[in-house]
Amino acid sequence: MTEKDNTEAAVRLVFEYEFDASPQKVWRAISIPELRANWLPEQDLSHSEPIAVVPEQSASYRMREAEPPFLESLVTFQIAANDNGGTSLTIIHELDDTRLHLKSQAANTNMQSAMRAA
Repeated sequence: MTEKDNTEAAVRLVFEYEFDASPQKVWRAISIPELRANWLPEQDLSHSEPIAVVPEQSASYRMREAEPPFLESLVTFQIAANDNGGTSLTIIHELDDTRLHLKSQAANTNMQSAMRAA
C-alpha cells in the first residue's frame, strides 16, 4: 500500500447495511429531519439541509466537528433496492476539510533566516 492509499483510507469510511424495509421507507428515515436525527444528529451538521439530493437514491450532508480543530466532512447516504425485496444502504463518511490538503512546509527549509536589527 502506498502512502497515498493510506491517506485516502484514513479519510473515507464506508458502511453497508441491508434492511427488510422498502427503499421508500429507508429514504423517509434519511430525508425527514426528525427521523434522520437517529442516523445523523442535527447538532453534528453544518447545515440542516442536504447539499446534494437525488430523490429516493442519495443525499449528502456537510458535517462540522463541535471541537477544535472543527474539521469538516461529508456524509452521503446511498439507497438501492436489493435482490431480497429490501434495501441496501451505503453510508460514506469522507473527511474533506480543505486544510488537510494544504502542503505543510518542512521545519528545516534550508532557507537563510533573516534577523532584524534592534
